[in-house]
Amino acid sequence: MNASEVITNYESLSALTGQMRDAAMHGEWDKLVDIEKQCSQQVSVIKPMDTTAVLDESARQRKIQLIKKILADDAEIRNHTQTWMGQLQRIMQSNRQEQRLQLAYGEM
Repeated sequence: MNASEVITNYESLSALTGQMRDAAMHGEWDKLVDIEKQCSQQVSVIKPMDTTAVLDESARQRKIQLIKKILADDAEIRNHTQTWMGQLQRIMQSNRQEQRLQLAYGEM
């Protein structure tokens, strides 16, 4: 695989992680999961070619830029999903407490 194909694949991955970041920011969890599947497929394409492709300095620098953006998107996605998971956990705990109270005191 040549340098151009490597960069094109990293650009595609970067675009997908950007879409995932946007979905997480807007709480579009189903969309996030769908895009994550596409992202995983893209990674499986990149992995084997990444070990054999020889990049010139310009392509190497572009690849570094793309990887930094992908990692920044990933950090932001994790931040949003962890916040959402915390909210979900609080809701579930509240529901459990309510169920315990109903069991303890019955319906009055």
